[in-house]
Amino acid sequence: MELPEFIELRRPRWEALERLLDRAERQGLKSLALDDAQALSRLYRQASSDLLWVRARAGAADVSGYLNDLVGRAYAMTYPGQRLRLREVLRFFTHGFPALERREWRLVVASTLLFLVGGGFGWVGMAFDPDAAPYLVPTMHQKLDPVERARREADPSREQAGVGEQAAFSAFLMRNNIGVAFFAFALGLTAGVGTSILLFGNGVLLGSLAWVYAAKGQAGWFWAWILPHGIPEVTAICLAGAAGLVLARALVAPQGLSRRAALQREAGTAVRLVLGTVGLFVLAGLIEGTISQIHPPRLSVVFKIGFALIVGSGAYAYLLSGFLRRDDGAAPLKV
Repeated sequence: MELPEFIELRRPRWEALERLLDRAERQGLKSLALDDAQALSRLYRQASSDLLWVRARAGAADVSGYLNDLVGRAYAMTYPGQRLRLREVLRFFTHGFPALERREWRLVVASTLLFLVGGGFGWVGMAFDPDAAPYLVPTMHQKLDPVERARREADPSREQAGVGEQAAFSAFLMRNNIGVAFFAFALGLTAGVGTSILLFGNGVLLGSLAWVYAAKGQAGWFWAWILPHGIPEVTAICLAGAAGLVLARALVAPQGLSRRAALQREAGTAVRLVLGTVGLFVLAGLIEGTISQIHPPRLSVVFKIGFALIVGSGAYAYLLSGFLRRDDGAAPLKV
């Protein structure tokens, strides 16, 4: 069949579908009678087939565009999706996320171990070869003397950042840390190799920097700076790494499915797991932009480490609450 003949033959039902869509969009899908609703469904399927026919024969762009718009409108009307409700979001964060973490605890532990092994490697590497600093220590800290920094931060004449600057800095940190989490998650598509390297590498940076401060007698100052925000931040990074390992599991061990089907099956779990870290990153960003930047003597080492332990206890009480429940609340948030 030639294209002009095809268009002439199919035009009446395209126009009928367009009229039904116009009415449904103005008055709502429920305004259609049963016969009209059935006709809309039938005409939508036929228009979809017609669109494929036109595309397969490289038909006119205007005809293809018209049908594509028509099919798109019909799809949106037929499958409107579900509006995410605040109650579902709250249930996910209070029940679903901890339950999901419980379900994937092995990968959470594996992710955490990768980070900790990296931290140990950074510490031991610097202890045996301090000249390895250019390769292990974060660039911005390689020429920064810990003793001089602590002295400078303790200077009473040093101007403190205002509330606006702290808020801006916190927002920047949140965006940056959430970006790292989603990167660790996405690298799961490298069969977990990229995720593992990122986790190990971040551990190396922390471990080597901790050695630098400890070697100069500033271990207390260092941990008072790192721990208040570091406990929720590192925890969230490890959880995001676990989400990446969920994707890796689908590629490495598809359990009899094709890798594509396994990825589709695991994607929802991985996405929910990484989304659950957002709250921890927001908490870490707020603390890092404020409490973490107020150094002794304004806030003592004991106070800051005590504050960190309180924050950490609250965070882990929340995260481990999934082990105390028998229900699996991981499903309510649909992604």
